[in-house]
Amino acid sequence: MVRTRKLAEELRELSDEDLAKELEETYREQFTVRLQLATRQQANTSVPKRVRRRIARIKTLQREREVAAVAQAATEAES
Repeated sequence: MVRTRKLAEELRELSDEDLAKELEETYREQFTVRLQLATRQQANTSVPKRVRRRIARIKTLQREREVAAVAQAATEAES
């Protein structure tokens, strides 16, 4: 659980562009892991779950930033 918090904090520190790059790299990693499991090169079956969760964390952060930007724009428009 501590590692999860640490990972989320590291992701929050990234810029929007870096976060998008990280998402792309994670998708590539997911593809590689799937291929390794299919060809039985990967023995650790928990890796795909870990990669899927990392993708979900990144997408969640992107969405949080998107919603925050819209809320801020709405607040500024009201003023």
